[in-house]
Amino acid sequence: MAVSIFDLFKIGIGPSSSHTVGPMRAAHLFTQYLHNHDLADKTRHITTELYGSLSHTGRGHGTDKAIILGLMGEQPDSVDPDKIPAMLSQTKDSGVIINGALTLKFSDKDHLKFHKRKKLPLHSNGMQFTAYNEAGEALKQKAYYSVGGGFVLAHNHMQEQHIMEDDTPLSYKFESGDELITLCHRHNMTIADIMYANEQAWRSREDIDRQLDTIWQAMEQCMQRGFNTTGTLPGGLNLPRRAPKIFAELNKKSAKDLADPLTVIDWVNVYALAVSEENAAGGRVVTAPTNGAAGIIPAVINYYLNYIDGADQQGVRHFLLTAAAVGILYKTKASISGAEVGCQGEVGVASSMAAAGLAAACGLTPDEIENAAEIAMEHNLGLTCDPIGGLVQIPCIERNAMGSVKAINAVRMADRNEGNHYVSLDKVIKTMKATGDDMKDSYKETSRGGLAVNIIEC
Repeated sequence: MAVSIFDLFKIGIGPSSSHTVGPMRAAHLFTQYLHNHDLADKTRHITTELYGSLSHTGRGHGTDKAIILGLMGEQPDSVDPDKIPAMLSQTKDSGVIINGALTLKFSDKDHLKFHKRKKLPLHSNGMQFTAYNEAGEALKQKAYYSVGGGFVLAHNHMQEQHIMEDDTPLSYKFESGDELITLCHRHNMTIADIMYANEQAWRSREDIDRQLDTIWQAMEQCMQRGFNTTGTLPGGLNLPRRAPKIFAELNKKSAKDLADPLTVIDWVNVYALAVSEENAAGGRVVTAPTNGAAGIIPAVINYYLNYIDGADQQGVRHFLLTAAAVGILYKTKASISGAEVGCQGEVGVASSMAAAGLAAACGLTPDEIENAAEIAMEHNLGLTCDPIGGLVQIPCIERNAMGSVKAINAVRMADRNEGNHYVSLDKVIKTMKATGDDMKDSYKETSRGGLAVNIIEC
């Protein structure tokens, strides 16, 4: 299975990679299927059925809006977030969706079904699309699964051993952390070197650097919007944005003014809060590896740029490349889906990736990088996904700040371990997957357990 860096790091919109980005992509894929098989001009309406976690928290996560946008032909990386309210309002007022040869009757009540007591067989984030003609006869039905991080698989693909279709041969194939570290030692290469070589199966070195820079620019722009946008987050909790106020207070003095030595934590917190609040508002973010954990890697990169001597753009690239290598291990050997393994698969994985990336940017050895990634996940094991009101706000936003600080501390600890440690990254990934399998469904992005049921909504 070949996974590109840019499969993990994707530009999209908030608030959720699994509940917003994935469903939008799935709806778009279904309409493309209809166009490609001469069914578009025969289709008069499409019914979308949502199952499992998508049905429980879909409204709060914007799944209903994402489906409509996908049916309209929009995609997460190109849709303009500022135009989304007008597009949705127009659809609601007209009762019609137009997408090329597709002209669809649409009403939320009739054409979006939330099956809260049912699940499709292969993943909690299941959805099924059915196209009907004028006579109400079904023309085509397809099921898709949003498996985390914006990844979407069709039902038949998941039956094929849960693999993606891309079987591109890679220069340095690895399927475990141990194999990755062995490759580094054998060829005297860094993890970033390995990732550069593998990524060149798809694109040139220049294109890799250009796309990495684009990813970081999108993260940075998201953070800046979060610093400067005030108000209340949507969804009904009336949660005020905190990042602008904290940023203004901290900005009265230099980021490197450490009269209070813990000020650095305040800065890391506000970096993460800014991105996470922008995500919660439905803004443009980078899945890293998911939207719910999108604030962690940008926050730790900003820490690197502001507090590590000698930090530069190439260091940021090495950060992202190394973080992606670790993310690919979690993606292929366990899960990055909160609906499958809880928030340990989102915030935990992002924290682990960020620790690896920071360790690489700081010049630590491959063994120390692997140790940093392991430490960060080890102390996120068992983290549940229990969003209040089905919104990616509480506890999600603060968890990004906490995950960022854990990543930084993991690097500091690994640096002093000199690569010597008892638990390997592979063992902690295996443990995370087993813990997720044992976790009750009520703690897997359904808002039926934990904080979601113990806090009275006002």
